[in-house]
Amino acid sequence: MTDIFIFILATLGAIFAMLAAIGILRMPDTYLRISVTTKAATLGIGLILGAAALYFGDFAVSTRVQAIIIFIVLTAPVGAHLIGRTSYFTGNKMWKNSVIDELEGKYDKKKHQLLSEDVKKQHQKEEQKKEADGRKKAEEDKW
Repeated sequence: MTDIFIFILATLGAIFAMLAAIGILRMPDTYLRISVTTKAATLGIGLILGAAALYFGDFAVSTRVQAIIIFIVLTAPVGAHLIGRTSYFTGNKMWKNSVIDELEGKYDKKKHQLLSEDVKKQHQKEEQKKEADGRKKAEEDKW
């Protein structure tokens, strides 16, 4: 019975790893490739490692496998996010059929800052604040 469960886990893990590899080749842009790889490969590796833990049946192997799975689940999305963010900020183009670009206009290339509102609005607020500070200083200088 355990052999069947090991076979199922290993087969599913291999299928998900294969889907991740196919996704790298088939997806049209970097962002979709990152998404496919992170999700499918993480699940595939987790299933294969789970099958290995069941196969060996040793407590030491099982704890190491659990630690590796936790490490992969925690680090893969963070790494994918950083790669995607860097790709976006360096100007890597999105797929032509992408529906929405949620970061459009929110990255200030001069300051290398990601803002919660449009960069143009932020620059307008900064200019208004400078003008107000200038007026305030001019009034103080009069007195």
